[in-house]
Amino acid sequence: MKFQYDDGGRAAAGFTGKAGDCVTRAVAIATGQPYAAVYAVLALNAGRERNSRGATARNGIHTSRKWFKNYMRALGWEFVATMGIGTGCTVHLRAEELPPGRLVVSVSRHYCAVIDGVIHDAFDPQRGGLRCVYGYWRKAVAA
Repeated sequence: MKFQYDDGGRAAAGFTGKAGDCVTRAVAIATGQPYAAVYAVLALNAGRERNSRGATARNGIHTSRKWFKNYMRALGWEFVATMGIGTGCTVHLRAEELPPGRLVVSVSRHYCAVIDGVIHDAFDPQRGGLRCVYGYWRKAVAA
């Protein structure tokens, strides 16, 4: 897959230093929302989590939480699981294995944005095309 460096607007929003903000970055890039707006929503909700274990918009959030799923659905996005219990890896982080369009992709311990087969992220997460995709968020298809 092609890789395009993209911080999701983090630097332009005035954020500095290293961060584990992959979810914030990926959602901002794929949805086209300002980084600061996504950061604010994720920070607020991560702070409300009981036993959050340090979950923050800056250092990583728990994307399995109901509030995160509700947030993405409110943006008009749906989750497509590509891996289930006992199925093994069926989709890899490769252009030919993902659909076209704007995606927020879940891989092991990371989220990245993929736009029409191009990874947009602060680093290349491909692992030589072997990285397994657990699922992805995409703009919901109208029924």
